[in-house]
Amino acid sequence: MKNTKLPLLVLLSVCLLPFTLYAQSGRKTAEPKATKTDPAKTEDNSVNESKVNPGGETVEGDVIRFDTALVTVPVTVMDRYGGYVPLLRRDQFRITENGVEQKIAYFATTDSPFSVVLLIDTSGSTQFRLDDIQKAAIDFVDKLKATDSVMVMSFDDRIQVQCKATTDREEIQRAIRRTRTGGGTRLYDAVDDILKKQLATIPGRKAVVLFTDGVDTTSHRASYESTVRLAEESDAPIYSVDYDTSGGGTNNIGLPIPGGRGTVIGPFPRIPGTTGGSMPGDYRRAVKYLHALADTTGGRFYSGDSMFGIAQAFTWIAEELGRQYSLGYYPTTPGKDGERRQIKVKVTEGDLVVKARDSYIYSEKGKKFSQITRLN
Repeated sequence: MKNTKLPLLVLLSVCLLPFTLYAQSGRKTAEPKATKTDPAKTEDNSVNESKVNPGGETVEGDVIRFDTALVTVPVTVMDRYGGYVPLLRRDQFRITENGVEQKIAYFATTDSPFSVVLLIDTSGSTQFRLDDIQKAAIDFVDKLKATDSVMVMSFDDRIQVQCKATTDREEIQRAIRRTRTGGGTRLYDAVDDILKKQLATIPGRKAVVLFTDGVDTTSHRASYESTVRLAEESDAPIYSVDYDTSGGGTNNIGLPIPGGRGTVIGPFPRIPGTTGGSMPGDYRRAVKYLHALADTTGGRFYSGDSMFGIAQAFTWIAEELGRQYSLGYYPTTPGKDGERRQIKVKVTEGDLVVKARDSYIYSEKGKKFSQITRLN
C-alpha cells in the first residue's frame, strides 16, 4: 500500500508545480474588470456623444468622424433692444443647411475662452498717435476675460509677431508697448499671414481685431482680392477698426452702436501731419476693403477719427466677443467642391435677433468654407 501511495504523491506534486511557480513569480491572475475606454474616442478614432470640457464646450453626436468637415458658426444673440442674450443652451439653437435641419455637434458657450489676434498698423501714418493707439489696445485687452488669450502683431513695411497667444496680461502689455512706427503699409501681406499661418496655430474660438487706415502701400505677396478670398474661407470673424489719415479738415463720421442702439456722431478732428493714401480714392477703396473683411467673416466694421471713437469701438468689440456663442455641425450630405450652401440659425426663444453667417462654400478638402453674414 505504501508503494502505491508514493508514486501518486509524486505525480500530484508534478501537476501542481506550474501553479506554484506562477504564484511565486509575483504575477496576478486576470480578474474581470469593467471595460474602460478613452471618453473622447472610439476604436475608429471618433468622438463619442455628449463630451463636455471645463471650458464650456460640448461635442455632441452619435459618432463624429474626424475626416468630415466641421462647419463652425459664430453666433451672436440679441434682444429687440440691442442687449446681448447670455446663458442660452445648446438645445435652444437650430441650424438648417439648404433647408434641412442639422445636428449640432459642437457648442461653445459665452463662457468658453476666446483667442484674439490683435493686428496693429504701425506705419508712418500713426506717427503722431501711436501712444494713444497703444493705450486703446491695452484698454481693449483689459476688457477681455482673464481666460481669453491675445496674440499681438504689428505691421508697417515689416510684419512682426510681438507675442504669441497668451493669457499673461503683463506680457501682452509689453508686446503692445514694443510696437514702433515704421515706414510703408503691408496691410494685405499682414492679413494674408494671419489667415494662412497664425490662425492655424490657435485652437477653439478665435477672432481677428484689425486696427488700420486700410490703405496698403507696400505689399508684394498678397492683394485686395486674394485676402478677401482667404477671409471668405476663414471661420474666424474679423473686426476692423478704421481711422482716416488723409489729413486736413474734420470728418463727420457716424459710429454704429451694435444692436441698433444708435450712432455716435463726429466731427472727429484729424491730426495734422499724418500721411496716408495720396488720392481720395485710396480711402474709399480702403473702407470698402475693411468692410469686405468684416462682412465675409461675420465680424463688424467700425470707423472713427478720434481716440474716443477708437476706444468706443474696442469696447463694443470686447463686449460682443464676450457674449458670442460658437456652433458646429457636420453636413449630413456631401456636396461638390465650390458649391455654396445656405445656412440659417434660429433660437427657440421668441423675439430674439440672431447674427450668424447665412452661407458657406463646400470644400472637398473638408477644411475651408466661405461665409456671408447678416441678421436673420
